[in-house]
Amino acid sequence: MNIKPLADRVVLKMLEAEETTKSGIILTSKAQEKPQVAEIVAVGPGGVVDGKEVKMEVSVGDKVLMSKYAGTEVKVDGEEYTILRQSDILAIVE
Repeated sequence: MNIKPLADRVVLKMLEAEETTKSGIILTSKAQEKPQVAEIVAVGPGGVVDGKEVKMEVSVGDKVLMSKYAGTEVKVDGEEYTILRQSDILAIVE
């Protein structure tokens, strides 16, 4: 099954959270922060949203930094994805 986002929405696949700190301390799953870096797997067409023209600035394959608790988490074919608006993306990670 494919997910095709509408309007200015983007489908993201979250990248794994860090399991150790830079100093080598191993974190339990409860101590790990929710990851904020994700890879884009699908992008909506943009268009007119709330009366304003929206041009999509991101593309499939981009790694992005997103707001911590933004979007809606969905599970499709055993894979977890997050769907959010382009405006909830803070930056492209290069």
